[in-house]
Amino acid sequence: MSSLLYFFAQEVNIYPASDLFLRHRLQIVEELWESVLRQECGQKMVDLLRQLRDLCSPEGQATLDQASSVFKLIEQLNINEAIRAARAFALYFQLINIIEQDYEQRQQMTRYEASGEPGTQEIANTSSTNSEASSGLGAELLSKSWQANPHRKRQDTFAALFPQLYQLNVPPQQIQRLISQLDVQLVFTAHPTEIVRHTIRDKQRRVVKLLQQLDVAEKRVENPDYAWEVAELREQLIQEIRLWWRTDELHQFKPSVLDEVDYALHYFQEVLFDAIPQLYKRFKYALANTFPWLEPPSKNFCKFGSWVGADRDGNPSVTPEITWQTACYQRKIVLERYIQSVKRLINLLSVSLHWSDVLPDLLESLEIDQSQLSEVYDELALRYRQEPYRLKMSYVLKRLENTRDRNLALYNRETPKTEVPIYRSGEDFLAELRLIERNLAETGLNCQELENLICQVEIFGFNLTCLDIRQESSRHSDALNEILEYFGILKCSYNELTEAEKVAWLVGELQTRRPLIPAELPFSPKTNDIIETMRVVRSLQREFGNNICKTYIISMCRQVSDVLEVLLFAKEAGLYDPGTAVGTIQVVPLFETVEDLQRSKSVMQQLFELPLYRALLAGGYAAIQGDRQGTGDRENVSPPPTSSTSFSYPLTPNLQEVMLGYSDSNKDSGFLSSNWEIHKAQKTLQRIAEEHGVTLRIFHGRGGSVGRGGGPAYEAILAQPGHSINGRIKITEQGEVLASKYSLRDLALYHLETMTTAVIQASLLKTGFDDIEPWNEIMEELAVRSRTHYRSLIYEQPDFIDFFHQVTPIEEISLLQISSRPARRPSGKKDLSSLRAIPWVFSWTQTRFLLPSWYGVGTALQEFLNEEPEENLQLLRYFYMKWPFFKMVISKAEMTLAKVDLQMARRYVEELSNPEDKPRFEKLFAQIASEYYLTRELVLKITEHQRLLDGDPVLQRSVQLRNGTIVPLGFIQVSLLKRLRQSKNIATSGVIHSRYSKGELLRGALLTINGIAAGMRNTG
Repeated sequence: MSSLLYFFAQEVNIYPASDLFLRHRLQIVEELWESVLRQECGQKMVDLLRQLRDLCSPEGQATLDQASSVFKLIEQLNINEAIRAARAFALYFQLINIIEQDYEQRQQMTRYEASGEPGTQEIANTSSTNSEASSGLGAELLSKSWQANPHRKRQDTFAALFPQLYQLNVPPQQIQRLISQLDVQLVFTAHPTEIVRHTIRDKQRRVVKLLQQLDVAEKRVENPDYAWEVAELREQLIQEIRLWWRTDELHQFKPSVLDEVDYALHYFQEVLFDAIPQLYKRFKYALANTFPWLEPPSKNFCKFGSWVGADRDGNPSVTPEITWQTACYQRKIVLERYIQSVKRLINLLSVSLHWSDVLPDLLESLEIDQSQLSEVYDELALRYRQEPYRLKMSYVLKRLENTRDRNLALYNRETPKTEVPIYRSGEDFLAELRLIERNLAETGLNCQELENLICQVEIFGFNLTCLDIRQESSRHSDALNEILEYFGILKCSYNELTEAEKVAWLVGELQTRRPLIPAELPFSPKTNDIIETMRVVRSLQREFGNNICKTYIISMCRQVSDVLEVLLFAKEAGLYDPGTAVGTIQVVPLFETVEDLQRSKSVMQQLFELPLYRALLAGGYAAIQGDRQGTGDRENVSPPPTSSTSFSYPLTPNLQEVMLGYSDSNKDSGFLSSNWEIHKAQKTLQRIAEEHGVTLRIFHGRGGSVGRGGGPAYEAILAQPGHSINGRIKITEQGEVLASKYSLRDLALYHLETMTTAVIQASLLKTGFDDIEPWNEIMEELAVRSRTHYRSLIYEQPDFIDFFHQVTPIEEISLLQISSRPARRPSGKKDLSSLRAIPWVFSWTQTRFLLPSWYGVGTALQEFLNEEPEENLQLLRYFYMKWPFFKMVISKAEMTLAKVDLQMARRYVEELSNPEDKPRFEKLFAQIASEYYLTRELVLKITEHQRLLDGDPVLQRSVQLRNGTIVPLGFIQVSLLKRLRQSKNIATSGVIHSRYSKGELLRGALLTINGIAAGMRNTG
């Protein structure tokens, strides 16, 4: 029997001829999928899936004529049949995702191999060379696919970047200066949490490995001696997918914060720890090919941070103790990996004194080790008496094991042994490795395994990632208010002071060493939590070094006092010395709403003008005085010497980090307005920083979905204002996208390489279009119009909140056991202001509206076109061709519009609305539909595409393939939600299948949410 979904793909010609390899892979998987379903559920279920799938348009959209018949068919299913159908489609999406990921990895490897040929000037020109050099049908077809796709000719790899810079005559000294300060930071977050269980992820990896083995076996299938391999591998795949089918997709319990820590760090263990050294090697090799005289960047030019276990904004489960355990857990992971590597080196470095000399410093080191680790000497001295490297690495191993054991004791809050030799830091361990490397080099040897380990230690140290603390601004002011009232310090409540009065009092308090907070805390749990969080940061820095946690982010930052309050709590914990103005923690304001973004200029201007804050940035009062005495470059002012090691300065002098939030600004004002306000804020903040001699690093709080700032990272970075990057960028990598970016080694490497390439391009190849004032004025008008139309629906339409809660699965989403954090901020209200941006976007994605990612764009564009239809249309097309920012905005809107299915969305409105509410909800739906069709029409006019995503056939194919199968799954979700909600009132007339319990119906609904999230590839 032919594959149902594969047949559909052929009918609509989703796949061009150049993608035959991917088509073949999908055919295999779909055949396996049907075989498993036939064995597990019977032929009747397979026939039902075919029937449901056939009731879909060729474009992958629900059809108006057949929608009613589809829904009637689904409503006739009993709960078990509905759940099985939902699980079957969800399984299909998961299989398609891993097939596409593996294909993308192969495609990127083919491109990289092509661009890495000596003398290569452009990736696209080397496809034929690679095709000739590669063997096998898959590699050849992949090369042809790349060559046939002109839309993908981007300079997004190191091998393409440096020849491009050479051809454009970019001064080498300018390139060197940028490379020397290159700083790309990716920060992992837990929320929105990935919806797929890690148990399922493990099964997916096994399926990928089996498919890769099948590829190899199929190439040998012409030889009868190997025919059995194909049959056996197919049988293994069926067995693996059957085990997968019988595994529960839903999380069995609400994850703890430490569970989320484990989920996030999983990608370091499986992929990143071994992959990151390869990123440096790629950079170094590509640079040397074009600019052999330039020095490569530091090995840790690409670093990682984490909010998981440290972000306490709205999550009471993240306590100071959890943050401490998170740091210990991270060190445990990295130490265990180092121990494995050292054991391999002991086996590898078998160099004998009979055949090779060593330097005196190694022999001296062995004597010291013997005195400190006599038990190792007694056990191994005879065995390794002529093998100094093995003996040395055995001492190193013992120190690492002692360090690991001490870390375990600290995790459990036990007293560690003090007499055993350990490594106090990664720097101590690194010094030992370099000693060995230097000895090998002096005798003409090198060891790749050792080089990789050194690179890993330089990048990850003993901390693995840097932890960023985050807390909401009002928590600090409320805590301070309670402290001051308790001691009766102010005549009135702190919260009743004006902003000017708050700043004046805070500045005075920040200039005295007199403590404000006692050692014993008599305050409320919330206030104690703020104080204890700062104290645990101090403890972390003492134990792990300052780099473990040196950033404190203030969400919903609105004024100068928000920053100074945090600095005051830092002072009380010993993280800031008011006498010298030297600190070990950087306070980072996070501007989120449109009003806050517009206010950011004033806030930062006032902060930079405060002497104590400016001194903190510079490295202390001594650094400021040295600057005034003519030391010159502010960025290179050395921090002042201090007698206390507690204030060794860990921060880059004169560097201010500012975070910009995409999620809440989008929820607040809509997609177009949010993007423009963030763009403007970056330009303004950069200008203010330059005026005050401050280096600015923008921290982009991007989500996975377009409605929360997501989308292709390469284009997004290129669209940033030219002066706002300057070789430095920091970006969140949120839980829902970690699997798609970091599950496979080569895909992870390509993602990191394209981001780094974009940072360099955006820094060195500034277009200047962002500074054309008439263009900015037009964008300002478009943003204002878009925001007005967006808010008129979301915030001014009185029926909208009822509409949102009835026609989307927002309440059911909150019951998913995927996150330790509540869906709403702790206000207790069920309104939009308390609802977090993640479930807001998640709900609209499930119903196929995807409203936050496009609503208001069409009206803004149409009003502009109405002024001068022909002339303004040509102008917008010119913007799209020339202005990276405008192209990024339109491209994101286009991608989202392609995923919208209004016929499917209409079904949610018709079936889930209360009968008495339908008339007013239908009016709202008509308003939304009108805006959608207008936006779609204008986006197509501007891009000059016939269909959405014609400019990116690969993405177009992926979206269409998923759209088609999400349709029946959406119908199943509507049916189950309807039954679930009606079951709450069993007496209501027309209750469907009331014999089913609420628990069964909820489980079915949650399974459909899982499945649609997998198909749409995000949770919010």
